[in-house]
Amino acid sequence: MRVSSRGEYGLRALFHLAENYDKGPVASGEIAKRQHIPPDYLNQLLIVLRRSGLVHSSRGRHGGHQLARPPRQIKLSDAVRVLDGTTAPVECLENKNACDDHCDYCYVWREVKQATDDILKNKTLADVTRRR
Repeated sequence: MRVSSRGEYGLRALFHLAENYDKGPVASGEIAKRQHIPPDYLNQLLIVLRRSGLVHSSRGRHGGHQLARPPRQIKLSDAVRVLDGTTAPVECLENKNACDDHCDYCYVWREVKQATDDILKNKTLADVTRRR
């Protein structure tokens, strides 16, 4: 699995919000600056994260963005699904027409995907931020 730039930046934003969860809303400008994410791109990602229910946003003087749930309740698998869609390392796992019927090694890619999915399902934003 290769995480796209969208996935990388989106996860960085979520990790930042997880680290600041108890401090209230965080301005997008602060996230962009501290996580080295282009501000316009971050704003697009925050819209996606808000629509998915992972992030709440508020306007005004004390507005900003914060996680919709505690970091321990947001699995990395949920975030990756929202940001990148799939963890399939090859197209044939998602699109059967992309692979020959006699593909001899497709089972290996299925195992890679399953192992990746299992890891992401068992890790939360809190797990990652605790290690920093």
